[in-house]
Amino acid sequence: MSLTVPPTLLEAAERGPVDDAEFVACIRESLPYAWQTVSRVVADLESSSADFADNVIPPPTETERGQLLRALASDAIRAGLERHFGVRLAFQNCHRVAAFRPAAVDSDTYRRFVSPRGQLLNQSPELRDC
Repeated sequence: MSLTVPPTLLEAAERGPVDDAEFVACIRESLPYAWQTVSRVVADLESSSADFADNVIPPPTETERGQLLRALASDAIRAGLERHFGVRLAFQNCHRVAAFRPAAVDSDTYRRFVSPRGQLLNQSPELRDC
């Protein structure tokens, strides 16, 4: 299961659209490692003038790896994180999360990161089982 949904949030979802802040809080509580990783990458981006910042540190355990995969593989969760932080997220392998400034999404840097070539160049024997 990707998220641990509080009963009140589930009831709200059964009635109709849910508040984005409540959804983001559910993500933060359910996937703490993913939340911390994305938060750190966004903080790195905000403290620089670069077009993007990324995480190159593999998760310490399979539990944390699973959280990151679930957060970034879900369109709704990923979009919720992007809206909350005001960035575009990109993902390679099982841990390389990048946060791009919205203005950089149409840049060569972004296109290189999300390209097949970028993915292939980010492979190594250590990452094949991730």
